[in-house]
Amino acid sequence: MVAPILPDLGTEILIPVCAVIGIIFALFQWFLVSKVKLTAARDASPNSAGKNGYNDYLIEEEEGINDHNVVLKCAEIQNAISEGATSFLFTEYKYVGIFMVAFAVLIFVFLGSVEGFSTSHQPCTYDQTKICKPALATALFSTIAFLLGGITSVISGFLGMKIATYANARTTLEARKSVGKAFIVAFRSGAVMGFLLAANGLLVLYITINLFKIYYGDDWGGLFEAITGYGLGGSSMALFGRVGGGIYTKAADVGADLVGKVERNIPEDDPRNPAVIADNVGDNVGDIAGMGSDLFGSYAESSCAALVVASISSFGVNHEFTAMLYPLIISSVGILVCLLTTLFATDFFEITAVKEIEPALKKQLIISTVFMTVGIAIVSWVALPSSFTIFNFGVQKVVKNWQLFLCVAVGLWAGLIIGFVTEYYTSNAYSPVQDVADSCRTGAATNVIFGLALGYKSVIIPIFAIAVSIFVSFSFAAMYGIAVAALGMLSTIATGLAIDAYGPISDNAGGIAEMAGMSHRIRERTDALDAAGNTTAAIGKGFAIGSAALVSLALFGAFVSRAAITTVDVLTPKVFIGLIVGAMLPYWFSAMTMKSVGKAALKMVEEVRRQFNTIPGLMEGTTKPDYATCVKISTDASIKEMIPPGALVMLTPLIVGIFFGVETLSGVLAGSLVSGVQIAISASNTGGAWDNAKKYIEAGASEHARSLGPKGSDPHKAAVIGDTIGDPLKDTSGPSLNILIKLMAVESLVFAPFFATHGGLLFKI
Repeated sequence: MVAPILPDLGTEILIPVCAVIGIIFALFQWFLVSKVKLTAARDASPNSAGKNGYNDYLIEEEEGINDHNVVLKCAEIQNAISEGATSFLFTEYKYVGIFMVAFAVLIFVFLGSVEGFSTSHQPCTYDQTKICKPALATALFSTIAFLLGGITSVISGFLGMKIATYANARTTLEARKSVGKAFIVAFRSGAVMGFLLAANGLLVLYITINLFKIYYGDDWGGLFEAITGYGLGGSSMALFGRVGGGIYTKAADVGADLVGKVERNIPEDDPRNPAVIADNVGDNVGDIAGMGSDLFGSYAESSCAALVVASISSFGVNHEFTAMLYPLIISSVGILVCLLTTLFATDFFEITAVKEIEPALKKQLIISTVFMTVGIAIVSWVALPSSFTIFNFGVQKVVKNWQLFLCVAVGLWAGLIIGFVTEYYTSNAYSPVQDVADSCRTGAATNVIFGLALGYKSVIIPIFAIAVSIFVSFSFAAMYGIAVAALGMLSTIATGLAIDAYGPISDNAGGIAEMAGMSHRIRERTDALDAAGNTTAAIGKGFAIGSAALVSLALFGAFVSRAAITTVDVLTPKVFIGLIVGAMLPYWFSAMTMKSVGKAALKMVEEVRRQFNTIPGLMEGTTKPDYATCVKISTDASIKEMIPPGALVMLTPLIVGIFFGVETLSGVLAGSLVSGVQIAISASNTGGAWDNAKKYIEAGASEHARSLGPKGSDPHKAAVIGDTIGDPLKDTSGPSLNILIKLMAVESLVFAPFFATHGGLLFKI
């Protein structure tokens, strides 16, 4: 074995330095966004204009509208949205905190009981000749890692929400100057979230590994087994964030749309609509805080899966520190690559017209993927020995460093393919969405049929992309290959998140423009930003689902190795019953989340109707609606309704493992993975397509679109109904399913020692 080129000291410097650079870059972007002032005083110094000129002429000044009131109104609305989002997240985290403590105790008790809480050293799991640390230590450190992962996940989501609510009104105000200015503010704010999340996740994981190493010393198998708790913590918080936030945002959205647009014929985000603040708050808690926690969870788990497999391969056995931390080095280089990529959108090229927005965001994906491929090649060359062995279900498989490079690269490019296919099926620039819009001529029913068909069809290519990457990476480097392929897909997470967070920020900016009574020209600009944001949000979900499939498979492999199962045989009844039940779980979970949105939306519709009917002068705009009641309905519903789906996901592996044993559990994991991915992709894309079909009709940008419009026409009403059905699909059920897939797998891996010794009670009778 030849030692890698990069010395261990180099690794110890490189990883934290890259993470710190990411954090500094995020704070710098935040500083640039903060230069857009929410006060009406004009900056008159002549030299401050320039590329991002902060004193261009405003549309308002040409049209002679009073500038001062508009700015004050924007600031007031932003404040209301920010307060609503903060109070919801604090309420949610209060409940989630109780769960975290309870689950941490559970982890400690279950894992500690593996060797009957003994503190004496044990023979190692994979090499009986060596002596390893006691199971009680693994229990304690897994619990600490779980809490760290959970806290990091919560902070990631919360910071994302804070920057989004900070930037939304600033985007609206910049839209008075030009589309390009507004785009830069929205994109920079997205970048703040992306870089903070990627860098924090990496830094906390790196510090945790080094602290745990003080105790574990040379027992790397035990060390990295304890680290898996970090992934479990990250994902379990993400589950509640995604489900709770998703129910919140969609209850408000559906309620606002059905009464406002369909019954009362007032525009979207009209200030007379009582649910309008709740709707805008929802964008931040669901799409931003939820998405942030979700992708952080994926990142933490794929790192943990790779580290667990590596710790029982030659890297871990021979204690090669640099090669062992290969997954973290990839993420570090990813931060640098994304930093360079971000400059392409904000500094190297300027956007001058509406039609340049979507291509600019797509270029981000392509540029980051191309640069990252080079980055991975360099990392694989300097950080890996030229030849090494990887643990493959009991045997060591010889792997070359170029093969591992291909594993990561195949995951990276599969992510890009999934992103583009998603974009093709959800962007209104292409025929699939235009066909859906066209079907609105004959009413809502045909719209729904076309939309569902589009969603099912959009699954085909992403699944082939995932299948190819699984086959290639497994052939080269067994389960480790799949884990690093997932990391490859997530290596450009900072750019992916920047693009993703950009969507809800633009959506909010449009809402604020409408509520502040700005001119229709500004609303057109924010709508253009928002339509591009819708597509990029769908691309982000595609990434999240694709990476979840790979992560889950890698965790599944690590679980099977840890639980000492030699083969998973589908023909044995134990495994097959698990398989068929596992395949059912995503449907059960979707049923719960969809019904929750429906129930909450019902309450919201009743409240909005009540206000329109009983508050005099509301439709005339002379009195203000009672926004607070609608915010409260959404908050209460989401907190109450997030518990059953969460319990389903968290308890299934425990119940199956304890009563039916590890073989049935392996069936359940495989079944839920296979069916969950399909439903998640089709639900997200169906919802995205319906939403953009509605936007296509509203924008009226082409002859075809104008023949279906304008707003309020019958085809438009049919499109609104489709969009409303698609809301819970694309923002609640679809995105939460990828967490279900990953979370069950990582939970099974953490509890694997317990299941292997004490599980399968029913079959022991």
